[in-house]
Amino acid sequence: MQSNSNKPELAVTRVRHPLKFRLLQVARVEPLTPHLLRITFTGEDLQDFVSASFDDHVKVFFPEPGQDKPTLPTAGPDGPVFAEGKRPVARDFTPRRYDRDTRELDIEFAMHEAGPAATWAAQAKVGQFLGVGGPRGSMVIPTGFDWHLLIGDETALPAIARRLDELPAGARVLAVIEVADESAKMEFDTQANLHAVWCYRSGVDAERGAAMLQAVRETELPEGDGYVWAAGESSTIKAVRQHLAGERGIDKSRIRAASYWKQGDIAVHETLND
Repeated sequence: MQSNSNKPELAVTRVRHPLKFRLLQVARVEPLTPHLLRITFTGEDLQDFVSASFDDHVKVFFPEPGQDKPTLPTAGPDGPVFAEGKRPVARDFTPRRYDRDTRELDIEFAMHEAGPAATWAAQAKVGQFLGVGGPRGSMVIPTGFDWHLLIGDETALPAIARRLDELPAGARVLAVIEVADESAKMEFDTQANLHAVWCYRSGVDAERGAAMLQAVRETELPEGDGYVWAAGESSTIKAVRQHLAGERGIDKSRIRAASYWKQGDIAVHETLND
């Protein structure tokens, strides 16, 4: 059973960043699986880019049909200011990797269903332009917990992979990941002690999220101070959080849960709290 002791070194901290909008160009396009596409962006605007946490999100702005470049807002005192009230199409994404020396930013696109992001990514070519805003802030989760539980679907894979990159050697990690089928499974580059459970949605009638929730229910949690991170479809992650807090007794302060999308809705990205 998890200890709920409040150790100062295990406190989650919020870091704020100056709001900035950047115009970037595609440098490389790399399919990782049939369901996940990595696009590397570059540009001088990246010289002061900051992403302090693995689950940061940036707002990605897409060009309008017939445009080469997106119309970016400017940073006002209360947030973004859009020219003539016009808002370009935008979606939230995880900064997968940032290299200050080469001024490169990797963003990975889940090609799971039709939408402006997947449609743009499917045709992306070197030299094309995209806009990025943020991140506006980071929730920095310490790496020193006795164990880490990472839960998510395809949309959470970039954050999970980045967390596994950044955790120290020997860190104990449990991961429960739900994807469409075995073709979406991927290997992680990590020094952590990782036990990963991959769940597959078998058949068109399979209930989305059911396999993930069942796998979480069957996961045996280690002793000591742990932290749970979960992201994916809204109703699924709400059920996961309710199970872990209500039935497994994990303190809600040790669970960070986020809705990265919502069945039947568009452009949903929110932290799930009481």
